[in-house]
Amino acid sequence: GVMPRAPLSTKPHEPLWVFGYGSIVWNVGFEYVSTRTLCARGFRRRFYQGSTDHRGTVEFPGRTVTLEHCDAREVVWGAAYEVSPEHRERVIEYLEKREKQYDARIEMDLFDSADEGAEPVIRNAVTYIATPSEYNLNWLGDAGDLAEQIARARGPSGENCEYLYNLAIAMRDIGVEDDHLYNLEAAVRAIRGD
Repeated sequence: GVMPRAPLSTKPHEPLWVFGYGSIVWNVGFEYVSTRTLCARGFRRRFYQGSTDHRGTVEFPGRTVTLEHCDAREVVWGAAYEVSPEHRERVIEYLEKREKQYDARIEMDLFDSADEGAEPVIRNAVTYIATPSEYNLNWLGDAGDLAEQIARARGPSGENCEYLYNLAIAMRDIGVEDDHLYNLEAAVRAIRGD
């Protein structure tokens, strides 16, 4: 089922901005008006969420990205998608199903600069994150063998490494620097011989 969610602060007659930091960047899946490469402050991208329905199984979960809260000086870059008011409810419904294993839907300010003094260019963009709460049955957290797990996991949507590789390609395509992501990609490629 779908997780219970707090109401959004934006109104139905307003555009909806969706912040993509994972598979949405390379597999959007919904109609949008425009897209911008932007960052969120106080988060970092990490492969802490287990995937038992797409990139792994209950017996051997894959790993997908979430955003981890961190120091406010850090930023995570991704793609922001503007959804028109007429498609807003349909997109929210789609995202609720797609992101059903993520226990938190949050709203965040987005910036076009990593500078600490930058002002938000978009307020209340929506994104979905996984947290270590008791509601999230698929939280895996950090592990010393992340690369090994991603190299071996496979689920109904394919190999877990494909998710990682597609994400790395998508981030490079929009000019995003992410050492954690690219180092993990290199480690998985080395394990698999890709």
